[in-house]
Amino acid sequence: MERISVHQFMIVSASMALGITFFPIAQTVTKEAGRDGWWCVLPGFLAVLPFALMILSLFKRFPGKNLIEISDNIIGKWSAKGIGLVYISVSTLFGSHLLALVGDTFKRTVMPLIPDMVFIGSMLILVVMLVWAGIEVYGRFTEIVFPIVFLSLILTMLFSIPRFEWDQFYPVLANGIKPLAFGVLKVTSYGMQYILFLAGVLSFLPREQENQKRFKTEIQRALILVGMLNTLVVLIQIMVFGPDETKRLNFGLLTLGRMIEIGETISGIESLFMMFWMGAMIIRISGLFFMVLWGLRSVFGIKDELKWYLILAGVFYLVGSLASGPKFARTLDLIALYVNLPFASLWVLTVWGIAYWKQKGVQG
Repeated sequence: MERISVHQFMIVSASMALGITFFPIAQTVTKEAGRDGWWCVLPGFLAVLPFALMILSLFKRFPGKNLIEISDNIIGKWSAKGIGLVYISVSTLFGSHLLALVGDTFKRTVMPLIPDMVFIGSMLILVVMLVWAGIEVYGRFTEIVFPIVFLSLILTMLFSIPRFEWDQFYPVLANGIKPLAFGVLKVTSYGMQYILFLAGVLSFLPREQENQKRFKTEIQRALILVGMLNTLVVLIQIMVFGPDETKRLNFGLLTLGRMIEIGETISGIESLFMMFWMGAMIIRISGLFFMVLWGLRSVFGIKDELKWYLILAGVFYLVGSLASGPKFARTLDLIALYVNLPFASLWVLTVWGIAYWKQKGVQG
């Protein structure tokens, strides 16, 4: 079976945790907490960390198995299959809606005369090719793309500093602590998608005992890195646009790209952002495609055959086509908050809790 290295695991973790959150996160948290929204981001990602550590503790006891297979051992075959079916459904639904987001975004920002279906189909071809190449190739792809996305965001923020309106930073905590709690919850719901990915990628991690502590360290680094990066993304937009305008802008980073001027020769670099965003989308949708395949293998025992990739691609295309429309972006938020968050947290807590109780009973 294929394996990814510990370093690739860290990059893949950061890539899946970041995903495309850098586009909607500023609007999301400012709607909840106003100008204090940037306070919500890092705590929201750190709230995901305990669930990741629980999964790693289970992996230590059951090396080489994903969380569906571990659930089979701990809570029973049929309960695990039920969880696996939900896992497959959630991953398919979220991945298909991300494809719809690709089509809508490119149509509205780059090529308005081309139908959404063309963009969805083109993205899906790239995704299937990457997934068919295997998890090792996927890991190497993220090692190339993630640093580019990271650097582009850092440069965007640096070049935006001259446009800061420093009075937008104040007053701090003008609306109290309560709005921050809702903002943290929204950010945590984004991070829970990574927890579901981690649940499936376990079987592709190195099994050597000396790597266990390194996994914990790399996950901590990944979540802190993504949390700090997204914090800066939110803060920059609030400082440039103000909280009211940040709430209104669906593509705040693209707007920043249009405003950036380097000397008197380079300006309007929003098209470059679309390229970086597309790379991040390929990583995220491919991860979700992998998750559906892992779920199908665990629940139904399907073989690694091309026909299953093509059938699954057809399902993604069909659901993504039906999801196209003005309200699907809102649907992504609802899926994250009301499906991903409760499903991932309850699954991990239940399996880890029962495993811990059984272990204590044996020791006692």
